Amino acid sequence: MTAAPFRFFTRFNLTELTGLKAADLDQLLQLLTEVPGACIYHHTHRFLQQHQYLSPEPPNDFAYWITQILGERELGERLASIDIVSFVRIRDLRNEIIRTIRDYLEEYPKAHARFSSPGEEFYFMKSVSFVLPTGYAAKDLREFRAILSRITFDSLYFHVFEARLRLENGSNDFSVWFESMGETKLAGAFTRLDPYTSTMEQLRGTMLKILDNQD
Repeated sequence: MTAAPFRFFTRFNLTELTGLKAADLDQLLQLLTEVPGACIYHHTHRFLQQHQYLSPEPPNDFAYWITQILGERELGERLASIDIVSFVRIRDLRNEIIRTIRDYLEEYPKAHARFSSPGEEFYFMKSVSFVLPTGYAAKDLREFRAILSRITFDSLYFHVFEARLRLENGSNDFSVWFESMGETKLAGAFTRLDPYTSTMEQLRGTMLKILDNQD
């Protein structure tokens, strides 16, 4: 099946201050309902953007602040236990964080009285992404493999990690292109990969091996 060439893109992110801050759980809850999705993304996924060579579980800024600053350790543990990477929609992740905090406040009303010290408020920030073409384009699997072996981690991150949230179905840009070519088996193999359990270089290596083992 003939498909349009796969065009590789890359991205870089800037962190932008929003001017919004919360000193207690009530203020945090209110702002969580109002801030753009880019804020939720930043405070739950920034570790993956900054440490692309490593593969620990990504931290959760909300859990850290609530535990370390407000001293509500149990709530912090509940938030930290949310499987951030299992969500393919930021709005669903936002709702789960909100639900967790609301349930805790209903269970422990005294937590409403926990305030941060001046200067230790939770400051909301957001990620601003700039997407750029790389100049690379693949017309077939042979060219795709050659380019995949040399693209930057930023490009790989864009097409795999960010694509999960952009497509909102847990897939990635590579799998979508394979499907358009009729390479259903290959598309499935790439979709089933868990990019969060390996380093970026290991992920690239696994993808190259899958391509090499095609019938």
